Amino acid sequence: MTNPRLEELRARLRRIEAMGGAERVERQHQARKWTARERIAYLCDPGTFEEIGAHVHHRGQGLGLGGVEAPADGVVTGYGRIDGRVVYVYAQDFTVLGGSLGEMHAAKIQRVQDLALASGAPIIGLNDSGGARIQEGVDSLNGYGEIFKRNTWASGVIPQITVIMGPSAGGAVYSPALTDLIVMVRGSAQMFITGPQVIEAVTGEKVSAEALGGADAQLKRSGVAHLVAGDDQSALSLVRHLLSYLPNNHLEEPPVVESDDPMNRIEPGLREVVPIDPAKPYDVLRVIEAVVDRGSWLEIQPGFAENVVVGFARLGGRPVGVLANQPRVLAGTLDIDGSDKLARFVRLCDAFNLPLVTLVDTPGYLPGTAQEYGGIIRHGAKVLYAYAEAVVPKLTVILRKAYGGAYLAMCSRSLGADLVFAWPTAEIAVMGPEGAANIIFRDEIARASDPAQKRAEKAQEYRERFAHPYVAAARGYVDAVIDPAETRPRLIAGLMALYNKHEVRPPKKHGNIPL
Repeated sequence: MTNPRLEELRARLRRIEAMGGAERVERQHQARKWTARERIAYLCDPGTFEEIGAHVHHRGQGLGLGGVEAPADGVVTGYGRIDGRVVYVYAQDFTVLGGSLGEMHAAKIQRVQDLALASGAPIIGLNDSGGARIQEGVDSLNGYGEIFKRNTWASGVIPQITVIMGPSAGGAVYSPALTDLIVMVRGSAQMFITGPQVIEAVTGEKVSAEALGGADAQLKRSGVAHLVAGDDQSALSLVRHLLSYLPNNHLEEPPVVESDDPMNRIEPGLREVVPIDPAKPYDVLRVIEAVVDRGSWLEIQPGFAENVVVGFARLGGRPVGVLANQPRVLAGTLDIDGSDKLARFVRLCDAFNLPLVTLVDTPGYLPGTAQEYGGIIRHGAKVLYAYAEAVVPKLTVILRKAYGGAYLAMCSRSLGADLVFAWPTAEIAVMGPEGAANIIFRDEIARASDPAQKRAEKAQEYRERFAHPYVAAARGYVDAVIDPAETRPRLIAGLMALYNKHEVRPPKKHGNIPL
């Protein structure tokens, strides 16, 4: 004898599994996009995802949705495991009402946000949505607001990662912007506040959705995105990789892995990386990749503010955040975008207990009216604030130029660096030798028969007397001048010594970072 309730359950589950139906699923696949359940199945360890809220349905009455079938109300929510660790997931499905967010759709997302925060587990959002569900009006807007609030509560407590896998417009972009890391899929993902049609109607500008808010635009021009992938599979693999550097929550240490890269590995090639000519550029990525565990480097925001480099890596199997000036772009100067990039990454690492390794080679802040009018003072102060606020172990290596305020900003001893190393090529001074010579020896240079030659002589004299690393070491601002080849073992030894570092700061509600 059949159980009618059980048969009804099975029928309901079949409809839910089908989501928007075969035709819409096929259109999704033709657009090189997976469905919500296909994405979750790949993201989580096989067989570990447990769905919650599958039977939730929009209320529909008086909203123009009466009788409209919307399985799971267009979003799949639940929990699963990634490399054995519990994660909470929500995935919007474009095959159901365009993945639009209504009252109950939002309530499901809020539910997993609350569970993730309460249990101290990461949350991953897979966004593919046409935005607010117009038929539900202010209830949709309220749903977004409740999600934003929970994003803010969870900030710095649990890792929040968003993958933009389709359209994301208007209010829908603000939840991703409040999370820690955004991955976008090239070709299918867009993010913008106002779409191309509205922009053309209001300003007369003509722009495509891809040029306006596509993955490359948001990675390289705005800096909103942190990583870009070529397809759904690559994007979800990136998320799994990102989580390998992050703890479950702010009370735990990042996951340590076994490394087959010797901790005492010497890299003789580092002695030749930095050119003798202080004006000659080089690629700091060569230094990073030679120092960290082989194969562990993951650059964040590549292509944006390329005068600075940030990313995750491991040293002796332990995750760290690496920040560096990039001498081959704008000579490694600090500018508005570079400052924002550095400050945000410092705070991300500090929130989740990743030690900071800073490699310094900067002649200062980028000069010019565009920078001054754009607020380089305010933006540059973010870097000072972030480093001084951070309580994780902080190790700094001065590779070459470290001048003026930029020397201070790049995690100097003054801002709380626990250990500061310098290569013999380091130049630490208030300003570059040429600029200093122009000021200190101005009269002598003016009287010389060959001012250019005299200026060069005085600059070299200043460099030899004041700009070498032993002056700063004599004052205690540099802990050791090291052989570049020994950088890796020195950093690992420093990290091990600082493993139990603990700082107590004055109690306060919160600081007021210069935003």
